[in-house]
Amino acid sequence: MALLGGLGAGQAARAKLARLAARTPEVMVKVTGRTRDPAHLKAHLDYISRNGQLDLETPDGAVLAGRAEVRDLAADWSAVQLADRRTRTGAPFSHNLVLSMPAGTDPERLRDAARAFATALFEGRHDYVFTLHTDTPRPHVHLSICTRAYTGERLNPRKADLELWRQTFAQALRDRGVAAEATPRRARGVTRKPERQALRKIRERHETRGGDISQVRRAAYQDAAKAAFGGPPVTTPWEQRMAERQAQVRALYLAQAQVLAGSADREDRALAAKVAAFVATMPQPDSQRLALARELRAAALLTNREPGPERRR
Repeated sequence: MALLGGLGAGQAARAKLARLAARTPEVMVKVTGRTRDPAHLKAHLDYISRNGQLDLETPDGAVLAGRAEVRDLAADWSAVQLADRRTRTGAPFSHNLVLSMPAGTDPERLRDAARAFATALFEGRHDYVFTLHTDTPRPHVHLSICTRAYTGERLNPRKADLELWRQTFAQALRDRGVAAEATPRRARGVTRKPERQALRKIRERHETRGGDISQVRRAAYQDAAKAAFGGPPVTTPWEQRMAERQAQVRALYLAQAQVLAGSADREDRALAAKVAAFVATMPQPDSQRLALARELRAAALLTNREPGPERRR
């Protein structure tokens, strides 16, 4: 089943289906940004090290401690970048990743898994440092990678790379006894894309401080208002394709469950029931437009129910 990264027969396939049906926690591997000049690079390394208060670990296991060592690292990476005459203006000095798991995950196992992740993907090719943060409910590791490789090549991750990174991190966690999975959103029945970080920050700033709403958000609400109050909702071609894709996903799972149900192995039959139950509880296809339309209808209904001044007398 290509949907789950080549799921086929065998114990590995069954284990992956079992993790999916059990809704095993999903890993997060996110490129949070790129630094593009010496000052930006130093500021980021200061941030992840909390101005030298947190140790930064290097590929050889050495520990950088204190602001002076962090400053020297930033200077070294910058010198490598600036010495390469082939580097175009504005090219990244570093790529910055966050490796995260839900609250309750053992931080030390997370750090060990992040170390294994970095070793598998970047050791011998790129310089990098990482550090563990536990000051939020979700423990997470910041990993900064020097964009220029030892051979002169430059890191430029594509979509396939990001998927490989998620799979590698999930396996590293499982190797350390942490339940973890890395499946595409569509494999879990999630059809709405997460809000982009920049747009989320603009929205949160507007909600906290007031002021003008972003043009993107305003356009989204205008489109949603048409769906909410413009008569019978009309499904867009995109939403129709989304529903068709999810129907295909459900069919794939049910076909796999049917095969397992016919097995002589009791564990296979039990897994078939779990997969069927998972499909039954998958969320219905949804889009941002439809979700905002529901919000607008609910707000309008609440407003109509609230007593006006003349009703309070």
